[in-house]
Amino acid sequence: MSLYENWKKIAYEHETQQSFDKFWNEYADTEKKIYEDVLENHTKAFEGVVKELAQKYDTSNEYFIGFLDGINDSLKNALDVETITEDSAVNLEIDFEKLYYNMLEAKADYLYNLPQWEKILDKEKRKEITKAQRSAKTVVKENKIGRNELCPCGSGKKYKKCCGK
Repeated sequence: MSLYENWKKIAYEHETQQSFDKFWNEYADTEKKIYEDVLENHTKAFEGVVKELAQKYDTSNEYFIGFLDGINDSLKNALDVETITEDSAVNLEIDFEKLYYNMLEAKADYLYNLPQWEKILDKEKRKEITKAQRSAKTVVKENKIGRNELCPCGSGKKYKKCCGK
């Protein structure tokens, strides 16, 4: 079984809601630790062998694959996480604006509120990204046609007697 398949099994196959919650709380701590380092050292290349990177962050290979799966949408060159093994070398070119946006999208406040972001994106840029993310979710409703209004097809009948039947 691949590391990615193991990750999916660990992350999503739980007998109870309690074990599910316990797992995700534990994983969030690991993920936060990795992101703190990534953001703190944002000018340095993030590269290495999966097994060694997992050891560096004191986590399992599967948890590290989970991290790679989570950050994959924010990379300039996406990884094929399904084929990564513990001996695979990874080199992450992170688009930090996209990463911040994706953290907002995931509602990961424990990540997008990290103080390390201040060194990467200034307050105005973070506000701009937040505004863009929120407006992307805004649904604009079109004006509804009242049933007693004239039908928009131009027949001259009321909507309820024409196209609104």
